[in-house]
Amino acid sequence: MADVFAKNVSTSAAEAEKIVPRAEFRVFGHDIIEKVKTSMWGCGAVLFKARRMPAETYFLSVHTTEANVKVRDGLLDIKTKVGETPEGYEIFQPRGKFQFPVSKTDLAVILSHLKVEMPLDKDQYGIDEFIEMVRKHPDMAAVSVEKMRYGFTVEGIICEYAQVWFNGALLESACCESEDYAGMKKAVEALGIAAMPNTNYLKAARRVVGME
Repeated sequence: MADVFAKNVSTSAAEAEKIVPRAEFRVFGHDIIEKVKTSMWGCGAVLFKARRMPAETYFLSVHTTEANVKVRDGLLDIKTKVGETPEGYEIFQPRGKFQFPVSKTDLAVILSHLKVEMPLDKDQYGIDEFIEMVRKHPDMAAVSVEKMRYGFTVEGIICEYAQVWFNGALLESACCESEDYAGMKKAVEALGIAAMPNTNYLKAARRVVGME
């Protein structure tokens, strides 16, 4: 099983294109964790791992919710939505995990996915420099995200429940993700979250900071 809790490692855009994208169904709200914990013991859940994630920074654009761009483990990480399953689960394709300083060329591609324009007059940009550029941009926001994640599987499907802080505001989350869409559907239903709206990290962060 892929370790979605593992530390990020640098990945070029060409390498990322070879990764088979997983579909994801995620929910956010309150009182989700107890609901999932009650359900998981009745559906053959197998505990995997718990991890307090290092603080991350998500970059939001008013123009799209289909480009997930963040700093995780010191890398500028991007994946973009490439489709949905018949059930409406979102499919995101990794586009690369870039070490800082990030080149002007790579940053220009990332900004194009975010559908924003930003003057780039240097050959490369450091992490603090890029975060400050985002904060000054009228169509963007930088959101601090902290996560306490608890991973498990349901018949081989990667699942988790988590506490998530967006700029200090606490929400609970639960998720299933896999290339096995039929198996995902069974897991989502078994955990009792199928009737909740599918909400990715970008949409949840936008709501917390008032972008939508």
